[in-house]
Amino acid sequence: MDAFQDHYPDAVAHCYGCGRLNAHGHRIKTVWDGDETVTRFTPEPYHTAIPGFVYGGLVASLIDCHSTATAAAAMYRHDGRGLDTLPAFRFVTGSLHVDYLKPTPIDGALEIRGRAVEIKGRKVVVETEVRAGGVVTARGTVVAVQMPADFGSGPPAPGG
Repeated sequence: MDAFQDHYPDAVAHCYGCGRLNAHGHRIKTVWDGDETVTRFTPEPYHTAIPGFVYGGLVASLIDCHSTATAAAAMYRHDGRGLDTLPAFRFVTGSLHVDYLKPTPIDGALEIRGRAVEIKGRKVVVETEVRAGGVVTARGTVVAVQMPADFGSGPPAPGG
């Protein structure tokens, strides 16, 4: 199954967390698993907070990008459209809340699972969990906001 991120238009596929066109980023891949979405990510040794554990910024980043991808896929599903149909749905983070429940081990794959809990207009609320070895180590809620069709279509204005 193709990942949601594989369908992002090139103009908006450069995100450090989920952009397939960012050679230095995480390049996470998110797919449907029933009514949930799932991403698997294996941290690198340099993602450390203290020896043996992932730093919290990585956990937040994974929740953030997984959730915005979930928002886009949920909107396509809600509208009965395929991921390649236009206009493309892309979302940015309006709000990110993370609860760190336990330290996240760095020595294995992480599973990130999410589900859209509200779709209202251009807003999708997504609840996401990070799991290590089947244990939930963090929970997040993201309010994702649909990007305008022309967002990211060109370079920012000088000084902006």
